Amino acid sequence: MESKSYMVQMNGNGVHSNSVHSFNINGDIYSAKMKIHKKRWNIRASEMSKNTLNPIRAIVDGMKLSPNPDKAMIALSIGDPTVFGNLPTDEKVLQAMKDAMDSHKYNGYAPSVGYQKSREAVANFYCSPEAPLEADDVILTSGCSQAIELAISVLCNPGNNILVPCPGFSLYKTLAVSLGIEIKHYNLLPEKSWEIDLQNLESLIDEKTACLVVNNPSNPCGSVYSKEHLQDILAVASRHCIPILADEIYGDMVFPEHTFYSMAPLTNDVPILSCGGLAKRWLVPGWRMGWILIHDRNQAFGQEIREGLVKLSQRILGACTIVQGALEAILNSTPQEFYQDTIGFLKSNSEICFSALSSIPGLNPVRPSGAMYLMVGIEMENFPEFENDVDFTEHLVTEQSVFCLPATAFEYPNYFRIVVTVPEDMMVEACSRIREFCQLHYRPCNQESNDLDQ
Repeated sequence: MESKSYMVQMNGNGVHSNSVHSFNINGDIYSAKMKIHKKRWNIRASEMSKNTLNPIRAIVDGMKLSPNPDKAMIALSIGDPTVFGNLPTDEKVLQAMKDAMDSHKYNGYAPSVGYQKSREAVANFYCSPEAPLEADDVILTSGCSQAIELAISVLCNPGNNILVPCPGFSLYKTLAVSLGIEIKHYNLLPEKSWEIDLQNLESLIDEKTACLVVNNPSNPCGSVYSKEHLQDILAVASRHCIPILADEIYGDMVFPEHTFYSMAPLTNDVPILSCGGLAKRWLVPGWRMGWILIHDRNQAFGQEIREGLVKLSQRILGACTIVQGALEAILNSTPQEFYQDTIGFLKSNSEICFSALSSIPGLNPVRPSGAMYLMVGIEMENFPEFENDVDFTEHLVTEQSVFCLPATAFEYPNYFRIVVTVPEDMMVEACSRIREFCQLHYRPCNQESNDLDQ
């Protein structure tokens, strides 16, 4: 009769490393040694996380930024108007927040889409006869960034594509690619104050195009589109039945000789999700209050898109309740002088910067019309020491302690972006340093060829 006996060897950690099986058959003993492998941890990052990339962070983090120790750093790269403290928000806005906090009414959870009263306040503020709004047409979000994320997520499936401006705000790509959505860049024309190349835009549309993103006023360009140009853009969307995501976070932040036109009142048929918030116009980006305005007079979105936005808003209860509680007072009580003072400062700084840089050989700034930005072209062929705009701006930091964001971060090489929210004396000093830098490194092509001929 066969008999079996088992001997188990344990390693020093008490983990089975192997076992020895002994078999007694007809008086003979046979042994077989079998290895038992320990189960290993196998935790991997998700595909979504792997596909998430912020181009600005990827480029800036890879730059060798070692400022000149003899010169104080001037950062013209951060799109936050509060950094230097020279653009404070209005006292009535601050008081509205204090009142909301002192009321003790807004310490709990709000509905995922926001308090009804707060949504009504936003609807009333942006409502017009051409584009009426009700509370149910408003979704409150954690900043305009979440508004953009919800809009892309509700309109697109993996495998779809969206049309985004080039140069354009990098978040569109960050969000879309992480969701498996293809990005198609349509060209903006610097020689036409960054108007959209409509022929190029229309050539990119196919059966998988789910959304057209229009950013007006623009980050990074500081451009403001005319009514006629916006109508031409809407005509393209109408012909191809493409909904529009209108990123209007800088709405009404335009210089006096220009006018901001929201897209929704200019169309009777194109459905639009307009994204905005308090961050820029009210100078409170850290308060994280944004919104989506649903414009759908012909019911092209239907109930499905509205329900989709509500469901997506339930993933994270995002919009700050204290700010929601203050929202009605913020929208209704902020004096016009506050907006005018902010715009006046931005225009003045923009003109100082544009005028100074226009006179520097090798640089070609494009005059802005609003927002907080100015784009500057670099004649790279006349700066042969540098490989590209990243190299150029990196050396500008090293030598002059002035940091401008290379426009490669916006898919637009050989430019850099300047933020014009710094105090005026810093803007003047920064432009002076940029001039000194360019004078040192500028080598016009024709001069080099002439030198070779001699």
